[in-house]
Order: sequence, then structure tokens, then C-alpha cells
Amino acid sequence: MEKKKQELNKKESKEKVKNPRDQFMVISKDDMRKRGWEELDFIIVSGDAYLDHPSFGTAIIARVLEDAGFKIGIIAQPDWRSTEDFKELGKPKYGFLVSAGNMDSMVNHYSVFKNRRSYDNYSQGGESGHRPDRATIVYCNRLRESYGDIPIIIGGIEASLRRFAYYDYWDDSVRRSILFDSRADLLVYGMGEKQILKIAENLEAGLDIKYINYLPGTAFITNDLESLYDYELLPAYDKVKSNKKQYAYAYKIEYLEQDPIRGQQLVQQHGNRYLVQNPPVEPLSQEELDHIYTLPYQRDYHPVYEKAGGVPAIKEVKFSLVSSRGCFGACSFCAISFHQGKMMTARSKESLVEEAKEIIKMDDFKGYIHDVGGPTANFRQPSCSDQLSRGMCKGKECMFPSPCSKLQVDHEEYFEILRELRKLPGVKKVFVRSGIRFDYLLEDDESRKYLKELAAHHVSGQLKVAPEHVSDNVLGYMGKPKIEVFDKFRKAFYQVNEEIGLEQYLIPYFISSHPGSRLEDAIELAEYLRDINHHPEQVQDFYPTPGTMSTAMYYSGYDPRTMEEVYVAKSAEAKKMQRALLQYHKKENQQIVRKALKMAGRKDLIGYDEKSLVPPTQ
Repeated sequence: MEKKKQELNKKESKEKVKNPRDQFMVISKDDMRKRGWEELDFIIVSGDAYLDHPSFGTAIIARVLEDAGFKIGIIAQPDWRSTEDFKELGKPKYGFLVSAGNMDSMVNHYSVFKNRRSYDNYSQGGESGHRPDRATIVYCNRLRESYGDIPIIIGGIEASLRRFAYYDYWDDSVRRSILFDSRADLLVYGMGEKQILKIAENLEAGLDIKYINYLPGTAFITNDLESLYDYELLPAYDKVKSNKKQYAYAYKIEYLEQDPIRGQQLVQQHGNRYLVQNPPVEPLSQEELDHIYTLPYQRDYHPVYEKAGGVPAIKEVKFSLVSSRGCFGACSFCAISFHQGKMMTARSKESLVEEAKEIIKMDDFKGYIHDVGGPTANFRQPSCSDQLSRGMCKGKECMFPSPCSKLQVDHEEYFEILRELRKLPGVKKVFVRSGIRFDYLLEDDESRKYLKELAAHHVSGQLKVAPEHVSDNVLGYMGKPKIEVFDKFRKAFYQVNEEIGLEQYLIPYFISSHPGSRLEDAIELAEYLRDINHHPEQVQDFYPTPGTMSTAMYYSGYDPRTMEEVYVAKSAEAKKMQRALLQYHKKENQQIVRKALKMAGRKDLIGYDEKSLVPPTQ
């Protein structure tokens, strides 16, 4: 059998199926017949509707495998109440690939208050109810019921962030690794293109799935540790379930070892078996990342959803460009570094311009590129040159508590890309919506120049930024810069807008009830909002989702970085008070705000003067 080259940018399979741009991936037996296929190599089961766009993991993995010569089918949002939909495409030659979709199924279904959501952005017509809770587990168990001992590989954000024993906010308990509950053979964590190609090649070569346990960026279950060496043993599942300090300590090790260069193999005992996480895979090269975006995506939802009004999730990304992966910002409440990693990989200017030209050709393109960015829009290069040889610093962050002295800051390439995109015929405006790290921008010696260019060409009246809080105490737990840094940015933003004759506004995002936030911290934030005359219409309560430092704090009551105790507002009343303080201007919040101020000994903020937050009881 012809050996396929490992590099993503190589295409050497003699059996490769031609896939012109007017074709979506196979989703039915009829699609298979049209291609002359009697059997598929792999079937992807996804919790999302099928959108053939590179912003969706299912589409990327399908196209990458197809590009390597494999026959791929997709079962999108199967009815999990029976096995019928799971058998729709027959038994694949090599195995099933299972993902809950672009979003964790529990976050997709429930608000932070654990109320069932009535809308699903990733389903046809925005309808809820097209996927089960804990979709990865449910799908895998249905597949076992349907096909027995067939290789099942799980991946995507839901599996990736649940690869170790994890705190489940919805059960309010620690659950074992998702590998055990799903009964899958292998877990791919992080961005999975490299791993899935190697897995596919090994299965094609006849290797049993149980022996494909050596790949970086994967996790597996073993009955003993005899074949392992040079690993780090985490506190066992029983310990992290019963001892909150052990849970925090386990997360600390998991977090520190997520590095493709210096990361250790990690082992966590679950009963009489062991979860083994191999070290992270190295990020894609620029050439490999560029190639992924040349694959023949249709950049739209499958026509089968047209009668239902399409799939809403396409709207924000259809005319957007992903310029980079990874983030070295290390915000405690964000799981990106635990999933994508801290090392940056950026696409080339040429790749982005060529994709933009394809967007321009689309019939419904109106001249507006909605975004050019990644997890952080203005991160496009490694934070320093040292990390390329020795990995990221263990126990140190690039941006927190202040930027590292070795931090490399250069925005010229990013803005050169934006300039090239602006010049393309048919482009009226290029927006940046994926988030600017204002502290990183300010570190640039040319920050004022770039801020002026950003305001003049890439902002549509409002620029969303995320200081998240104002209290030094809370910002320390969040891993965010002090509020003075944001104030410096805010002042500069309004100055450059005045200089160019535009009236534009900053929309700052803040989080309520983050671990470490006491009542007095929430009051400090309310006073700040009063002083800058900002009245947020929406407030985000902290949401304890798997895989984040902040969630470990929330559950355990310890900061994993220091192993010191941290206050957590968990009661409904405590959360309600902090949320109401951020929206003290709303009449319906005045009573609870007065109660909070009295409890905190801040009656001075109750009155009618300009410093008061609420009036006295009427």
C-alpha cells in the first residue's frame, strides 16, 4: 500500500478522489453512490450541523483526511435515541471519529445559571434539541452498541478539555476522564490535524488501535505502567475527587506540562486502570497551516439545511479570516492555552490574501471582511525566540503580572496584512473583531501609529476590549494586567479618534463573581463604571467550564499557581449581589445593591450625590 507522506502540504495518494469546489463531503448513501464508493474509510460523528468552513473542526479534519486520500463521510447531529442514524453510512473500514462540535455540549445547552438554552447557533434554524447532553459520551456509546469493537477516536473541545479527571459544574462533582465514560480507544487533544493523519496512516497499515498509543497530542487508557518510562504521576482520580487541594495540585501539573518541547508524559490512575496523556504535539508550521486553508471548503452550511433557514453559526465566520493559532496571554478563565497551546503559528500574508480573494468571489459577499484574527488578533509571532528551542517558561507567563523583558513585540506584519486586504478590489472594509490585547499593543514602540490605523480603518463605531475587572486582587487571579494599563489604552484610543475626526467608543467586558472577587472588589468595579460613565447592558457571570485555571480555583478554593486559599462566591445571593453591582444603574437592581452596600459597610454610596450608586429606599 502506498505510504502517504506525513506533511500536511503533500498530496501523493494515487487513489485520491477528486473533489471540485462544487461538492460537499459525503453525508448519505446517495452521496457515496454518486462517487462510486461502497465503503468509507472513516466516518466523523459531530454534534454540530455540517458546515463546510475552516472555522469548524469537523470540516478541517474531514478535508485534511480527504486530501490525504481517505474516503470520508460525516454524520452530523444523529438522533441519539436509537442506533439508526449511526448506521446510515454503514461500517467504516478503519473507524469512527467523534466530536461534540465546535462548542462543549453542556455549555451549548445551559446558561451559567444552569437554565436550558432555547437556541443553538450550531443547529439548523437555530433550533435546540439536536444533540444530547455530554454528546461525546452518548455518541460513542451508541457506536459501541451499533458496531461493537470498532476503533473510536474522540476529539474536539469537549474531549480535549475533559482528558483528565475534571470538575463538572453541571453535576457539581469531579468526573473521571472522558475516555473512560465514552469507552473510546484514543483521545486526540488540541488541534488534531497531525495526530489524526498519523492515526489514519497507522490504521491503514494494519496496526491495531491499541498499539497506536505513542503519538504526541493523544491520550489513552492502559491496565499497567510497565511499558511507560519517564512520566509524571498525577494525584489519582479518587484523590482529586475527595480532596480539593489535591485537585488544584493536579491541575497545576497538567497546566505546567502542556508544552510540546519540554512537556512530560502524564499519568493519572482511575481505579485499577491508568489514563496516559502523551506530551502535546508540536504546532503546525506556517506552510502546513497555509495548506489547510487551500482545501476545497464550500464556506457554507450544507444545502440540506436550507429549508430550515440554514445554520446561524455561519454568519459570523463566512466572511472572516483566521490568521493565527495559539495564545500566550494565559488568562486564567480561558481554556485556549490548554487546548491550542501557548505557541503561536501564523498564516502567511499570501495565504490570507488568497483566501480573501476567494471570499470576494462569493455571490453574497457585500464588501466587508468581518474579522482577521485568532484567539488574540494581534498575536502573530512567538513571544520570544527562546521558546522555539526550550519551550515556554515553566511557571512564568509572557504577559503577567507584567510583560516579560524578553517579550518580542512587532505589529508591522499584522497591519501590513490588513493594508493588503483593504486594497483588494471589492473590499469596502476590513474589521478586527476577535479581540485586541491592549497591553500587548501598548508594548509596541509604534503603538500610537497602529492604534490610529486600527481606529481609522478597522473599527465600526465600537471596539470591544476585555479588561475583565478593575480590582488588583481579582486581576491577579485572572492573570490580567492592572487597570492602569487599560486606562492608558482607553485614553490613547479616544485621543487618536479625536485626531482623525471620528466618534468611536470602547466597549469593555467585565466578569462578575470570578474566583477571588469579594464583595468589596465588586463595589470597586461598580465605582469604576460610575466614574467612566459606562453602563453595561449585559454582564457575564463567571462560568466554570472544564480545562481552565479559574475553574480549578472555583471548585477547589485554591489557586493552583500558589496553592493558597482563594475566596469564591458560590451562593446564589453572593453572585446576584456582584452581578447587580455591575448594573447598579438598573432600577430593578437597586434593592439588592443597597443590601450589598450595607453588608460591605459602604452606606456612603447610597444617596443622591454624584458619587452615589443608588438612592435611599423610597
